[in-house]
Amino acid sequence: MTCEVNTSSDDCIASIKSNSHQVLGYGRDRKVILEAPLYDKDCVLGNNLAAHYLFSSDISRAKTYARAAEYHLGKATPYEKAFFEAINYLISDNMDEDVALELHSKRVEILCFYMGRPDLSLPLFEEILTENQEHDYVYGMLAFSLLERVHLAEAEKAARKGYEINKNDSWAHHCLCHVLQTECRFKEAAEFMEACSASWDSCSSLRFRITGGMSLFVTWNLEGGSPISKVQKIYDNKMCKELEKEDAVATDVYMDALGLMLRLDTRDKLPEFLDGLKVLADCLTDQKMWYQEWLFDITTIWALSKVGNTSQTHVLLEGLKSRTCNMNKKKQPLMQKAIQLAEAVYEYGKGNNTKALEMLAVRVLERRIKQRDGAPFLWHLLEKSYLMEGNAEAVVTTCESQCVGIFIFQVFLITP
Repeated sequence: MTCEVNTSSDDCIASIKSNSHQVLGYGRDRKVILEAPLYDKDCVLGNNLAAHYLFSSDISRAKTYARAAEYHLGKATPYEKAFFEAINYLISDNMDEDVALELHSKRVEILCFYMGRPDLSLPLFEEILTENQEHDYVYGMLAFSLLERVHLAEAEKAARKGYEINKNDSWAHHCLCHVLQTECRFKEAAEFMEACSASWDSCSSLRFRITGGMSLFVTWNLEGGSPISKVQKIYDNKMCKELEKEDAVATDVYMDALGLMLRLDTRDKLPEFLDGLKVLADCLTDQKMWYQEWLFDITTIWALSKVGNTSQTHVLLEGLKSRTCNMNKKKQPLMQKAIQLAEAVYEYGKGNNTKALEMLAVRVLERRIKQRDGAPFLWHLLEKSYLMEGNAEAVVTTCESQCVGIFIFQVFLITP
């Protein structure tokens, strides 16, 4: 770490360094930052990083650390002050990601990802790369920004460079999986994932360990017409078993399970999983998990409405609307689109497909398919939308989705 930190504790510095490595590599031990204030209760950076780590799970403790950081701000280095100001915007009641982005770039990739703004992160990482060409994680984050801008060839090149430097770089693994999936290079993807999957257990997020690989595996099964029992086996033995691990993050596991369930629903394969969905939906009624991540909340709305729990669905949806109203005026128009999506998902879950389609025009899917032509999931969604509308284009779309599925099955035959 080259940034100046005002502390006399080597152990505090070691905790901060370890946390940085964990964050950059999506490690499972990010909680190591909570040790920093124990070694030096006056360290501004240690307290600030602890506040940021706890913000989404324990707001009361997070604010305690934030107040400690602010109290000692007068003794902080310029770097610590800049970091404090940036994080303060992120954890304030009226958070402003744009201001935080202008102030600090340490976690810019994650911030831009959740803002849906790869146009902001791409030029920044290109600039950072000039001074950090030996660091694998920079290539991985650059690759993701390129991927989100649909610059697939450049994204693959950057991801492979990161992988060349560090064979265990999860950023590079994850991005390269997405590139290969988008380009329907499934056999190559399978061989690559098999070669590097042993390192994924050290990652904090199930999305790196399971979704990066298992999403492809599930897709092959669904598109290739394999028995649904194989998908059930993945769900039971991979996703659900993750909850048994001591350091499992329940919301991550649930979100990945929700993604699988929703994917099954769009293919009319959900009836075989209804019992599992009911168990999952029951877990999702724990309101302590709500309002931490929009994707989690929106998919939770679908699951709750799908199993008929409309009362809890209404509470969650109204809560999202209330939080949107309390946002600053610059952010409200953008988040209204998320509210529109949440309302449409609510109607879709209840079976009101026509109303859901009225809220989310088919042209959105058509536009996305032009960007990512090889994505079978998008073809299935468009096919389902056309069928709901009684659109003659459904026949053509069905052929497209079936052709993609047959191709997947032919290039990689999945064995029992």
